[in-house]
Amino acid sequence: MPITSKHILISRQDNIGDVILTLPMAARLKQLNPGVRITLLCRAYAAEVVRYCNDIDDVVEIESIENDLVGYLKRSDIDTVILAQPDRALAIASFRAGIRHRIGNARQKIYQLIYCNRRVRFSKGLSEHHESQINFEFLRPYGDKHIPERNEIPSFYHFSIPHDEASSALLAPHAFNLILHTKSNGHGREWPIESYLALAQELRRQPGVHVWLTGSPKEGEWLRENAPELVGLPNVSNVCGTQTLARLTSFIHQADGLIASGTGPLHLSAAIGQRTLGLFPPTRPMHPGRWAAIGKRASNLCLAEAGCVGCSARDKITCDCMRAITPQAVIEVVRGWIEEKQAAGR
Repeated sequence: MPITSKHILISRQDNIGDVILTLPMAARLKQLNPGVRITLLCRAYAAEVVRYCNDIDDVVEIESIENDLVGYLKRSDIDTVILAQPDRALAIASFRAGIRHRIGNARQKIYQLIYCNRRVRFSKGLSEHHESQINFEFLRPYGDKHIPERNEIPSFYHFSIPHDEASSALLAPHAFNLILHTKSNGHGREWPIESYLALAQELRRQPGVHVWLTGSPKEGEWLRENAPELVGLPNVSNVCGTQTLARLTSFIHQADGLIASGTGPLHLSAAIGQRTLGLFPPTRPMHPGRWAAIGKRASNLCLAEAGCVGCSARDKITCDCMRAITPQAVIEVVRGWIEEKQAAGR
C-alpha cells in the first residue's frame, strides 16, 4: 500500500554533484505529498547550495548531529528517512529512533535489508538511466513508479540564487564571461589542460570574451604550477580558491556559460539554468549516459565509442577519448552561446 509522509529526511552526504542530482526527487516528493516538509542531510560544504533549492525546507549538516543521530531523530517530527546513499549509522539510528518509514536500496547493503522497512531494489551499475533519474527509484513506496525522461528533469529544479555584488563587479567589464572549471578533484575524467589552453587562446580572437578559471585553492595552485601559459593569458583570470561555494553559485549564475568535465560545478551550473557544456568519455561508469549535464541550457560532448586502450581505468586523469574532443568543437558551442546572448540583447 502506498505510503504518505509529513516530514521526510533525505540523506545525501557525498559530493556536491551527487547532491544536486538528488534534488529533482525532492521536487517530485512535494507533488506526491502536498504540504510535506523536506529536510536534506548533507555535508557542511554542500549545505550552502542546498539552501538555495526551493524544494528543501531545511538543511542539516551531518557534522552537527553525527554524534547523536538517534537523539536528533527522536527530537524531530521526521516520519520518513530516505537513504539516497548507503549509510549504516543512519539506517541503524532510524530503526532505533522508531522512524515509521525507512526507505533504502536493499540491493546495495545487507544492513539496508535489515533496518529499512520500505525497501527498493535496483542496480545503478546495470541501469541505463542517468543518476538523476535513478534517484526516482526511491519513490516506489509512494506508489510512484514513473521515471521521468531526461528532458523532463530540468523542470524539477527550482532555485532562488541571490545576486552577488562582488561577482557583478568582476563580470561587468566584459561582454561575455566564460567559466572553465578545468579540474575535477578526481571525480571525473578531465579534458586535457592543453585543450583548455588552446580554447582560451582561440577565444582571444573573440572581442569582449573573458575566461574565468574556477576551482579549489589546491586546483588553483596546480594551474599556476602546471599551466602557467593558460593562467598568464590576458583574457584569463584565475579565481580558484577565492570564493565560497555560495558565492561560486552566484558567480556561475551571473556569468554567461560554464565548461567542465564530470564534476560538481558542472551539475550545479546545469541545474540552475546556466549555459553549460559537459565533456565526457564514452566509457562506463563515467559516460554521459550516467553523468551528463542536464539542464534547460545544458549540452554535452563525447565520442560515440571508446577510442583508447585502458579507457575504463578509473585512476586515469585524462585519456585519448577526452583528447579527441577538439578545442574547435568546443569553440563552436561557445560561439553559439555568444550569438545567442547578442541576439537576446538586440
